[in-house]
Amino acid sequence: MRYSTLTDRVAGEGADAWAVHSRAVGRARAGDDIFLLSIGDPDFDTPAPIRRAAIEALERGRTHYSPVGGEPELKLAIADSATSATGVTVSPDQVIVFPGAQAALFAVTQCLFDGGDEVIVAEPTYVTYPGVFGAPRVTLVSVGLRPEDGFRLDPDRVRAAVTPRTRGIVLNFPHNPTGACLTEETALAVADLCRRHDLWLISDEVYASLMFGGRRHLSPFSLPEMASRTVVVSSLSKSHAMTGWRCGWAIGPEPLARHLVNLGQAMFFGIAQFVQDAAVVAIRSGGDELDRIRASYQRRAAALVDVLRGAPGLSARMPDAGMYLFADVRPSGMSGKRFASRLLDATDVSVTPGEGFGPSGAGHVRITLGCHEDRLAEAGRRIRTFASAGGAVEAGR
Repeated sequence: MRYSTLTDRVAGEGADAWAVHSRAVGRARAGDDIFLLSIGDPDFDTPAPIRRAAIEALERGRTHYSPVGGEPELKLAIADSATSATGVTVSPDQVIVFPGAQAALFAVTQCLFDGGDEVIVAEPTYVTYPGVFGAPRVTLVSVGLRPEDGFRLDPDRVRAAVTPRTRGIVLNFPHNPTGACLTEETALAVADLCRRHDLWLISDEVYASLMFGGRRHLSPFSLPEMASRTVVVSSLSKSHAMTGWRCGWAIGPEPLARHLVNLGQAMFFGIAQFVQDAAVVAIRSGGDELDRIRASYQRRAAALVDVLRGAPGLSARMPDAGMYLFADVRPSGMSGKRFASRLLDATDVSVTPGEGFGPSGAGHVRITLGCHEDRLAEAGRRIRTFASAGGAVEAGR
């Protein structure tokens, strides 16, 4: 039977990036003790007040259709939070709720771009970006984030990538997979490009609440004359340990919000009422639980960097934010794919090959910090031992 060409556009390296993870999950289900550090799923339970809110909502019968764009109370909570964070007044009418940030990004892309449009993206990218932008036949123009620059975005390279076909720029900061953050200087430079060339800016801010060392995320949405051309995509998955709840959103100009509602009617027709009620509690409460989660990731990142320091087969820098280390395994003589595959076979530790995030991720692996400190330390020791021995073996081939 014949399949549409869409099936090719949503596949590729991004889809292949999950091969090691899928194999690890299969082994774990078969009973093997696998250190699953290949997916961004926090090991924390969703905080108790959020779970209680969902249970209470279920008991009240909150299991019916919800408005396609989101429950009014949740849209107001998101708008208030965004207003507080950016200093720009956000109306609930600018907020559309989706079953996760991934769905929000997919819908935004469908509503902003046409086939043949060019969109500039900082690369390494999140692994699904090629599929998300490939679906509407958009050409992704990659601007490489160089390891020697700490994976920070160079605005001059973004400027050089603009052509007459460019319709937008995508920023994913704090950055997945590297943990780099957006500087004020770079944000201002990219905003200037968007204004001068009449471009959309999509800001994927899923990790904005997980910045280390007291830093605060600067959203491009907050910059002068940018609210009318910026779309912010975010969720509660990482910040509040709510990955399985599937609750995300997009914030943008009201005309775009209306288009997104139309697309939502065709795609999913709203998300569960009780999930949205719990999300309101998550956003309104914030506070101690969010601080605890963020502090834990910072502590885990520092400890793992310390364990891996000096290993002859790899190097790892302390991230500025997020829940990952992006380790350079080129000293081992292996590609990221080979390193990850052999590491799983040899040590029962599963990590994600950097090649799935784009050419600039080649020779790296992404290590998730989403497991208990004791297990993470043991996984780190296994990675260090493997890298040290593996590097010698590969170099002698």
